[in-house]
Amino acid sequence: MYREKIEILKKWKNSDNRKPLIIRGARQVGKTWLAKEFAATEYKKVAYINFDNNNRMHNLFIGDFDVQRLIQGFKAETSVDINPDDTLIILDEIQEVPKALTALKYFYENAPDYNIIVAGSLLGIAMHEGVSFPVGKVDYIKLNPLTFREFLLALGEAQLLDLMGEVTDLRLLSVFHDKLIDYLKTYFFLGGMPEVIANYVAKKSWKEAREIQNKILYAYNEDFSKHAPPNMVQRIRQAWQTIPAQLAKENKKFIYGLVREGARAKEYEMAIMWMEDAGLIRRLNRIEAPRLPISSYADFNAFKIYHLDVGLLVAMTNLSEKTLLEKNSIFTEFKGALTEQFVLQELQNHSNVDICYWAKDGKSRAEVEFIMQIADRIVPVEVKSGVNLRSKSLKIYIEKYQPQIAIRSSQADYKKTDNLYDVPLYLLDSFAVKNLLSSD
Repeated sequence: MYREKIEILKKWKNSDNRKPLIIRGARQVGKTWLAKEFAATEYKKVAYINFDNNNRMHNLFIGDFDVQRLIQGFKAETSVDINPDDTLIILDEIQEVPKALTALKYFYENAPDYNIIVAGSLLGIAMHEGVSFPVGKVDYIKLNPLTFREFLLALGEAQLLDLMGEVTDLRLLSVFHDKLIDYLKTYFFLGGMPEVIANYVAKKSWKEAREIQNKILYAYNEDFSKHAPPNMVQRIRQAWQTIPAQLAKENKKFIYGLVREGARAKEYEMAIMWMEDAGLIRRLNRIEAPRLPISSYADFNAFKIYHLDVGLLVAMTNLSEKTLLEKNSIFTEFKGALTEQFVLQELQNHSNVDICYWAKDGKSRAEVEFIMQIADRIVPVEVKSGVNLRSKSLKIYIEKYQPQIAIRSSQADYKKTDNLYDVPLYLLDSFAVKNLLSSD
């Protein structure tokens, strides 16, 4: 299947100031596949090394950081004659050998001609455990689950995707509105984990898709025991299991009391940070006013937690595929939580976007689900699960702050009214790429 991040890898390869590249992302989002697919299409040879339980690589990095010595070790490990001109070196699960991360600095400074991509599922955790990172000596990309656009490509809908890119042809796009809504329902259930999508494309089996999702969730639980500090494992599991309940509330602000009665922030803050570092959740902080930069005005005591993947979130709640057949009920399940989860996944796929949410203080219930900062522009995004577009909160926000662009995303057709864009859920990423992220 095609991943759009491969275009970033191509730019990296041709960069005049290429550095070793780190691919970050949660387990099983496709980091290794992406690196190997890139190698297969852009290089003559690939030297792939997995550092997990690899004593030879542990021993290789016990010595100094002489680059030529390390290259000889890579050659011996892979039986590949590594040449800077035609070989991609892939170092997988690199966080298992912390000194290998440090060595990337010396590759950049002393042997920049070598093409090196490294990947790791728990790199974020390693960064907070005292591992020496070569700051300024490496490039980064973040890999998330497949976007809706990538999902359509996996299903062979390239022509439909091309049509979505032509936002101006509204009448033609509306002809395929119901078809795209049906695809959205499917995506909500399956999510964007590569193995789930690949299996569904091959077999069209809801049951097998759910079995794979449950295996992925089980593997994450195993990671809690294997990699988290023993005194934190139970708290991680408790916080992890409460995510669906947190998002099912009308007000989706994270409440510690839902994790355990009487729980306090100081008991679970480290557990939440661990899940963030592992790439399993996304925390969005509240802002009271949209000022630049929005991250500087975030209230770290008021936040929402979203899941890694909408399909895994559905699997955690044990929703059946029959939900897909009940008109559009999947969009409104858990008070629209699945729709919000989907929108966040579409928005966060771009590296130059900061995201918070806006809510007023006091008794007011006014809230805009997502506030994006793109360069020096702040864009509110309100999410509507159905086709009822009454937007009291967004109206309050627009009247108070007069944004240049405001977005309301729902199941309704595309429409522009002054500076307010009604963008169908299925068109959100295409719209953002074309109108907001052209320099991404």
